[in-house]
Amino acid sequence: MKKVLLAVFAVTLVTATLQAQGIRLGAKVGTNLNKVSGQSFSDGFDLAYHVGGFLEIDFNKKWGIQPEVLWSQTATKRSSFNTIYASEINPLNNQQKIKLDYLSIPVLFRYNVGGILTLNLGPQFGILLNQDKTLLQNGESAFKSGDFSMVAGGQLNFKVLRIYGRYNIGLQNINDIDNKDKWTNQQIQLGLGLRF
Repeated sequence: MKKVLLAVFAVTLVTATLQAQGIRLGAKVGTNLNKVSGQSFSDGFDLAYHVGGFLEIDFNKKWGIQPEVLWSQTATKRSSFNTIYASEINPLNNQQKIKLDYLSIPVLFRYNVGGILTLNLGPQFGILLNQDKTLLQNGESAFKSGDFSMVAGGQLNFKVLRIYGRYNIGLQNINDIDNKDKWTNQQIQLGLGLRF
């Protein structure tokens, strides 16, 4: 019982200290509208999702940073992949949908426009956690293990609720087969966050 009370006290103390220093912790969940640009993939956006946590660290009333850790899924469909990469494709694989799971780490600058609106801008680093191993013969990697992108968006701040929308543009070629076709991620994220 003493350990439980001590743990509750420690959590309460840490939470009070974080709030006193202008640091807020939260969790978020939302949808991704994804597109991998390049001749090999279809032009439309496909639906996926993300989930993770965030910190809001305010330096003053206007400026701050918002680091996050997200598990984010990218979904896309092949289009002319078979034509461009005919020799690399497994002829038995007819799968058109591709799903990539990333550990995304955005580090966003925060600018508080008013009491309710915050604008976000900054880099995002992505680490590929898994990929469609049936895409190429012998499970050969098609996608690079990392991605670098820029993020811009806005967030509505209520007492404990956050509603956000942002656009991520990939700056790095994620094609790990060859240089025939440049692939870059594009993503629109919409979601909800809860501040603890």
